[in-house]
Amino acid sequence: MQKSRLVRIVIFYVIAITLSNVFRFDLLHIRENLDKLPAIITLFFSPMEAIGIVIGSLITLYLLRKEQKTEISMFGTSVKWSLIMCIIPIVLLAIIGVNNDKNNNAHYYGLLAGISTFIYCYCEEMGWRGYLEEELKGFTNLKRIVIIAVLWYVWHLSFLRNHDIVQNLTFFGWLLLGSWGIGKVVQLTKSIFAAACFHMIINVVMFNEYLTKGLSSNSKIIIPCVSVLIWILILRRWKKETVVVK
Repeated sequence: MQKSRLVRIVIFYVIAITLSNVFRFDLLHIRENLDKLPAIITLFFSPMEAIGIVIGSLITLYLLRKEQKTEISMFGTSVKWSLIMCIIPIVLLAIIGVNNDKNNNAHYYGLLAGISTFIYCYCEEMGWRGYLEEELKGFTNLKRIVIIAVLWYVWHLSFLRNHDIVQNLTFFGWLLLGSWGIGKVVQLTKSIFAAACFHMIINVVMFNEYLTKGLSSNSKIIIPCVSVLIWILILRRWKKETVVVK
């Protein structure tokens, strides 16, 4: 069992880190041409940076399910709440608008950027939560959180571009916090959609180049605060409904 687990994790990670970083580091020199294309094409190409995670998790989840039953899925225990949660930040981005250098209407661009960012986050969460949370469910919470955070951090290969130790430690700290917090959400909802929502907020505030440059400082506060506040209310309701069903 332990050997097969290690084999699955290695398969997942080798696929995740090799395929994804072909696009993340633009090894095929596609980005310079994409930037000349309409926003809808440029934005919806960004999830390719997580393609390795998608393929890796699909393969290893198939192998894992031969040994044990898995609980985490796209919508978890509620399709309704999963969809409502993901709609909130996308609608906020469309309403507030995102400035851009393609001369697109800010609200239209905000809608497209919101949808593409969510798709990207969902693709990542298929691996970090959808697969690894299931694979490591027999581990203690601390061990599971640390393992996922380390794999998540190394996958980005950010240290190859940025050699600043403090910035790398800060980045790892955010991923450690994210592994704990998003892990809690998934344990409650069993929903990759719900996990992707919280992942998306981190991207909106700090890491998504299409959003961070086009949003004002106030917008970067309003969107996460309003989203998280509504999500907390939804999660409370979700938990009550789950208990009733059980």
